[in-house]
Amino acid sequence: MALSVSDLPAIYTLLANSMSGDESIRKPAEAALSQSESRPGFCSCLMEVITAKDLAPQVDVRLMASVYFKNSINRYWRTRRDSSGISNEEKVHLRQKLLSHLREENYQIAQMLAVLISKIARFDYPREWPELFSVLAQQLQAADVLTSHRIFMILFQTLKELSTKRLTADQRIFSEISSHLFDYSWHLWQSDVQTILHGFSTIVPGYNSNTLEQHHDELYLTCERWLLCLKIIRQLIVSGFPSDAKCIQEVRPVKEVSPMLLNAIQSFLPFYSSFQKGHSKFWDFIKRACTKLMKVLVAIQARHPYTFGDKCVLPPVMDFCLNKITDPKPDLFSFEQFLIQCMVLVKSVLECKEYKPSLTGRVMDENGLTLEQMKKNMSNVVGGVMGSLLPKERIVLLCNVLIRRYFVLSASDLEEWYQNPESFHHEQDMVQWTEKLRPCAEALYIVLFENHSQLLGPVVVSILQEAMNGCSTSVTEVTPGLLLKDAAYAAAAYVYYELSNYLSFKDWFNGALSLELSNDHPNMYIIHRKVAIILGQWVSEIKDDTKRAVYCALIKLLMEKDLSVRLAACRSLCLHIEDANFSEQDFTDLLPVCWDSCFKLVEEVQEFDSKVWEESSAESLLQIQLLIALRNFVVALGYQSPNCYNMLLPILQSGIDINSPNELNLLEDSMLLWEATVSHAPAMVPQLLSYFPCLVQVMERSFDHLQVAVNIVEGYIILGGTEFLSMHASSVAKLLDLVVGNVNDRGLLTVLPVIDILLQCFPIEVPPLISGTLQKLIVICLSGGDDRDPSKTAVKAASAAILARILVMNTNYLAQLTSEPSLSLLLQQAGIPIEENILLCLVDIWLDKVDNVSSVQKKIFGLALSIILTMRLPQVLDKLDQILSVCTSVILGGNDELAEEESSDNMSSSRSHGEGTIPSKELRRRQIKFSDPVNQLSLENSVRENLQTCAALHGESFNSAISRMHSSAFMQLKQALKMP
Repeated sequence: MALSVSDLPAIYTLLANSMSGDESIRKPAEAALSQSESRPGFCSCLMEVITAKDLAPQVDVRLMASVYFKNSINRYWRTRRDSSGISNEEKVHLRQKLLSHLREENYQIAQMLAVLISKIARFDYPREWPELFSVLAQQLQAADVLTSHRIFMILFQTLKELSTKRLTADQRIFSEISSHLFDYSWHLWQSDVQTILHGFSTIVPGYNSNTLEQHHDELYLTCERWLLCLKIIRQLIVSGFPSDAKCIQEVRPVKEVSPMLLNAIQSFLPFYSSFQKGHSKFWDFIKRACTKLMKVLVAIQARHPYTFGDKCVLPPVMDFCLNKITDPKPDLFSFEQFLIQCMVLVKSVLECKEYKPSLTGRVMDENGLTLEQMKKNMSNVVGGVMGSLLPKERIVLLCNVLIRRYFVLSASDLEEWYQNPESFHHEQDMVQWTEKLRPCAEALYIVLFENHSQLLGPVVVSILQEAMNGCSTSVTEVTPGLLLKDAAYAAAAYVYYELSNYLSFKDWFNGALSLELSNDHPNMYIIHRKVAIILGQWVSEIKDDTKRAVYCALIKLLMEKDLSVRLAACRSLCLHIEDANFSEQDFTDLLPVCWDSCFKLVEEVQEFDSKVWEESSAESLLQIQLLIALRNFVVALGYQSPNCYNMLLPILQSGIDINSPNELNLLEDSMLLWEATVSHAPAMVPQLLSYFPCLVQVMERSFDHLQVAVNIVEGYIILGGTEFLSMHASSVAKLLDLVVGNVNDRGLLTVLPVIDILLQCFPIEVPPLISGTLQKLIVICLSGGDDRDPSKTAVKAASAAILARILVMNTNYLAQLTSEPSLSLLLQQAGIPIEENILLCLVDIWLDKVDNVSSVQKKIFGLALSIILTMRLPQVLDKLDQILSVCTSVILGGNDELAEEESSDNMSSSRSHGEGTIPSKELRRRQIKFSDPVNQLSLENSVRENLQTCAALHGESFNSAISRMHSSAFMQLKQALKMP
C-alpha cells in the first residue's frame, strides 16, 4: 500500500526514534523503516521531511531522512526483478522537488541533497532527466552566493558520479556536458579569484572587529564556492577530454587554465603568513586552496601530458615548483602539504613516459605520419623544454637540497623517536610517500637519481664522503654533522642499484659501516638504524666474501636496546633470508642467537605490523627457515627445479600433512613451498599430482591459507591439464563447493578466477562436475545487497561473468542448469522470489553489472546477451533496447580497452618476475588467456546474426520493439554492426 502525506507524522517519528540511544525504541523503528523502504511514496515522504521549512532546526532527523533516501535510490530507483521499484510518476515528482529546493541553509543537508541528485543522474541523465543541467544553469543566472554555492555542490557531485561511467556512449555524453559547462565555470572561477583577493587585501590590515567578521561570512562562502568550481574544472578537463597521450590531440583548456592556476597560487601564497595568526578560517582556506591548486595541476599533467608540456605551461609550473622546493621561505617551510604537492608534480614530470623517447608501434594516421613519429616529435619538443629547465647545475642543486635539507631529521623527529621508537619506525618507513614530506622528498630523489645517475652518482658519493669525514665513528653528540651523515646514508641506501657503479659496498662496509657499530653510545642509534637499512637495501650488491660479516652485523643490530633500530634490522634480515642468493651455510650457526633476539622483539612490540616473526618453538623456527630457504632455492632453479625433487618432495609431503605433529607451525610455509614448486615445475610429475587431495583436507580444516591454496589449484589446472582433471575431478568439485558459500566476499573474489580458468580450459567437461557451485553462483547473482557494498558488487559481477561464459561456450548446459529443481529449492531457501525465467533474471544482472567488469568480461556479457536474443520468449523484446545498447557500447569501445588491459597485464607480469625468470605456470596462463575461445568469437557477427534470428522469431513485435529505440542509440547500433 502506498504511503501519502497522511503518513508523514509516522515517518517523522520513526526517523527520530531510529536515532534513539534506547535499543528498545531504536530497533522497532529501524525495522519499520526497513519494511517501508519498498513501499510507493516512501521517498516522497522522506523528501517532505528533508525540505519542510518548519523542520529546518531538526537537522539530525532531516539527515537521517536523506540517508534513507540515498539507500532507496541505490536499491529501488532502477527497476529490478525482485521489487516494483519507484514508479515513474514518483520519480518525476522527486526530481522536480529536488531541483526546487536548491537554497538549503544547512551545509550537511545540502551536501546530501547534492549526492542524491548525483545518484539519480547516474541512472536518469540524459534520457529521463534531460533538463538537469539546463535547470541548474538557469538557476545560476540569478542566484545569490549561497544558492550558487549549493548549485556548484550539485554540479561537482553529479559530474564526479557521471565521470565514473565507462561505456563509450556515457563518455561521449560527459564530453558534451564538459563543452557546455566549461566556459561558464571557468569565467566564474576567474571572477571569484579577483573577488577573493580583493577581499583578502581589505582584511589584512586589521581583523579585530566583530562587525567586520560578520561581513566576511559572504566572502568565505565565495571562497568555498570557488573551491567547488576548481574541483569542477578539474573534473571537466580530466574526464571530459580523452587523454592526449592516446589521441595525440591538443586539449585547449589545459593551456588556458594551467597558467591561471599557477597565478592563483602565487597570489594566494603571500596570505599564508599574513593569516597565520588570528585569521584561522581564512588561513585554513589558503592552505586548502594552494594545496588543491597544485593537486589539480598534478592531475592535469598526468591526464594530458603532451598539452601540459607546452612552453606556456610546463616551464613556468616546473620553475615555480623547483624554486619552492630548493628555496622555500622560512614561513613556507612549515606548509608541508603544499611542498609535498610541488614535489609530486616534479616527480610526475621526471618519470612521465610521454616525455621520454617513444617505443610505441607503427600505427598510421590518415596523413601517413605514424603515431610513433608524432609522439617522438612531441617528446623531443618537451625534452628540449626539460633540458632548459633542468641544466646540470640545477639538477645537482636539487639533489643537494633534497639530501641536506629534507632528509635531515628535525628536532621534532628526534623527540618522536625518543618518545615512541616503534611508532617512529612505522611512520618513517611504512607511510604512504605522498602523505609526509620526508618520504615524498625521498621518492623525488630516487626518480631524479634514476634519470641522472651518471651526473648524480659522483655527487652523492661526494656528499657521503664529506659527511663521513665530518663526523667520526666515535662521536657521541647529536651534531649537525651526525644528522648530515644520517641523511647521506639514507641517500646512498635508496639508490643502491645505480650507486653501486660508483661505490664498492665491500670497501664501504669494511671502511665505515662496520666501524659505526663499535660505538655503543645511545645517540649513535640514529646512525645504527640507517646502517641496518643500508644492509637490507644493498642485499643484491653484497658478495659472498662479505655476507657472513653482514649477517653478523645485522644480528648485532637486532640485539641493540633501541626498538626502532631492532625493527629496521629485523626487516633487513628478512630481506636477506628471502634473497635468492641467501647463504644458508654462512647463517646456520647464527640461528640460535638470531631466533632468541627475534622472540624478545616479538614480546616487546605493540603494533601488529611489527610482528613479522611467528611465535613458535625454536625447533619450528629453524624448520620454517629451512622451508623458506628451500622455497627460494626452487624459485632460483626455475625450470631446473625437478633436479632437487628427490630432496624436496618428501619434505613437502610431510609439511602439507595435516596430521603431522608440527602441522600448526609449518603448514603456512609448506603451502608456500608447494605453491612455488607447482608454479616453477616445467611438467607435472606423478608424485606431485598425487598430493592434490591434501589441499582439500587443508581447506576442510580452515580457510586461513585460502589465497595460497587458490594459487596451488590454479597451478594444477594449468600444469596438469586433462590428466589432472580426470584424476581429481571429484576433489576439485568438493573443494570449490566447500569454499563457495562458506567464505566472505574477499574469499570469493580470490576463488572465482580459478573457476573461470577451469571453464576456459574445459568448457564442456567442467560445468556438470561443479553444478552445485554454479547453482550457488546463480543464488549470489540473484541476491540483493550489493548496491551499498562494493565488494558484493564485485562478487556478483565476477559470478555473472562466469555464468555468461558458460552460456557462450556451453549454451545448452546453462539452460539445463537454470531449470533444475534443486536450483529452485536453493533460491527458495535463500528467500529469493523468482517469478520469471531464471535466464531472464540473469540478463538483468548482465545488463546491470556491465560497468563493473573487465574488458574481456564485457565481451563475454555481450556475447551472452546476443545469445539471449534467440530465446523464444516475448520478454526478450522488453529488454531489447538495453541488450542492444550494451552490445553496441562493448563493440564500439571494446577493442581499445581490451588491448590496453592485455598490455598492462603483460607489463605487470613482467615486473612481477623479472626478465628471464617467468615461472612456467605464468607462461601457460598467458597461453590459456591468448587461446581463450572468447577471443576467437566476433561479438559484432554474433549480434548481427542473432538479431536476424530474433526478428524471425518475433515478427512484427520485434519491429515494434526496434522502433521504440532512441534514434541516436539506433544509429550507434548500425555503426557498430556496420549496417548501411
